[in-house]
Amino acid sequence: MINLCTLFDSNYLSRGLALYNSLQQVSAVFQLYVVAFDTKCYDYLKKADLPNLTVISLSDFEDEALLKIKPNRSAAEYCWTSTPSVILYCLKKYNLSSCTYVDADMIFYQDPKILLDEMGSDSILICEHRYTKDYDVSDTHGIYCVQFMCFKNNEDGLTALKWWRERCLEWCYARLEDGKFGDQKYLDDWPKRFAGVHVLQHLGGGVAPWNVQQYEFYNNKEKIYLKNKINKEEFPVIFYHFHGLRFYTNEYVSFCGPVYELSKTTKEIFYVPYVKSLLKIEEELKQQAVSFNVTGAKSITPTKGKVFIEFLRDFGSMILHGKASPFRPRNYNFRMHYHFYKLDCFK
Repeated sequence: MINLCTLFDSNYLSRGLALYNSLQQVSAVFQLYVVAFDTKCYDYLKKADLPNLTVISLSDFEDEALLKIKPNRSAAEYCWTSTPSVILYCLKKYNLSSCTYVDADMIFYQDPKILLDEMGSDSILICEHRYTKDYDVSDTHGIYCVQFMCFKNNEDGLTALKWWRERCLEWCYARLEDGKFGDQKYLDDWPKRFAGVHVLQHLGGGVAPWNVQQYEFYNNKEKIYLKNKINKEEFPVIFYHFHGLRFYTNEYVSFCGPVYELSKTTKEIFYVPYVKSLLKIEEELKQQAVSFNVTGAKSITPTKGKVFIEFLRDFGSMILHGKASPFRPRNYNFRMHYHFYKLDCFK
């Protein structure tokens, strides 16, 4: 049995269900524990009574320590703060031998057991961002990504998890301060700080918009593979993290922020099917009389000019900090960085 946990609210319901559906397709035996971060999300999931999914209400999950700091954190910051607490809650409440945290905006293309088997006798699994050189912000935003992390319910696993929870309760904000950023900068020294830490080696775990530029992707026998452009190593893609994908109220979607370059192949293999699946889930929810916003759309699309300015600001900052090369012509090709599409394209 693979035990996984995540958290999301009603604005992320379609994404959370897409994550669940992908696990249903690739994993023979799993249980997904979901902490529903608002009543609408909890009520829907409770009523749906989906197999292999356990929904947890916010009132059952939140303890005194979390409630104390909640008023001083934004919604996103409170989610980050809560991540280690979600894992710890599931381990204790359900007496699990291990639990793997996954972000809700991910899709599994193969069984996560492939990645978890790497741990062997170790107690903690973490994965690197594996930033493409031009986008490397590991010194400020963290070497490791809080997207896929496993903790065993033993001394080594609980020691690290409890330490992380205490640090997040003390400080967890969406800003750079004293070598900290959110919940993930705390992980930088874990291989030295804690015993039993394994850093994921499988390149198919942790594919995301900040590292896809390093790979070529192709389909083979209904499976997606990546090939490292430098050393030509090939791996099956286990999951993709759709970080930064946003819906807009004027029927548009953006795949990710403009700083990241996405190839046509990357969009066709990952993003187009993902957006189609989210729209299909949204339509199915409407047919079930779900009337609240399940995509998180809150505003209209920014103008192309504003997106271009954001692109110049972010890319210029990377050049100034020595992260990106100012001498690669393709870096200035805005068409490779403009990822807005009408939803009609996916229907």
